[in-house]
Amino acid sequence: MLGQPIRNRQTERREATRREVLDAAWAVAREKGLAQLTLRDVASRIGMQAPSLYSYFDSKNAIYDAMFGQAWTDYLALVDKTEPTLPRDPRAALKAIARTFFDYAVADLARNQLMNLRTIPGFEPSAESYAPAVEVLERGRAHLARLGVEDPDEFDLFVALVGGLVDSQQANDPGGQRWARLLDQAMDMFADYVGLPK
Repeated sequence: MLGQPIRNRQTERREATRREVLDAAWAVAREKGLAQLTLRDVASRIGMQAPSLYSYFDSKNAIYDAMFGQAWTDYLALVDKTEPTLPRDPRAALKAIARTFFDYAVADLARNQLMNLRTIPGFEPSAESYAPAVEVLERGRAHLARLGVEDPDEFDLFVALVGGLVDSQQANDPGGQRWARLLDQAMDMFADYVGLPK
């Protein structure tokens, strides 16, 4: 038909295979641990030989890089979805922002480790994959500034409090509520410290 864009089926197939490789890589990371990811395991899950993966990713670190970018892009999409529903009350908004990240992080240990810990020796995310993480951080900083938390050190403290509770939950009570139930209390303590109205 006239005016219809011509589909590049080869590119579509390549992108579909790349997504399949990433899905397999996440499955391996969740079953065996992020550091135990091997090209052989990933390839076998999708019916390939390990050397064939190099047609889609030039190294195992390139797979980690794509996973990192995907994880932060997915979280950014969640932020986009939840931003319009943030409460007007500063403390309630603070708690909602913290809860959104906390729940996303504790839902998937391998994903959180890749996003927020440096557990893979020699892996550094590319600028392209790191960009959504930077955007999330800047938007978080802007949100807290609108709530009245403008000091950079106070924002860092907020990040450390939420991250510390995530790490404690995953390390000591995975799937439970021991540290999850302390999140609102921690945010109230933080709000008191920075002087948010009650």
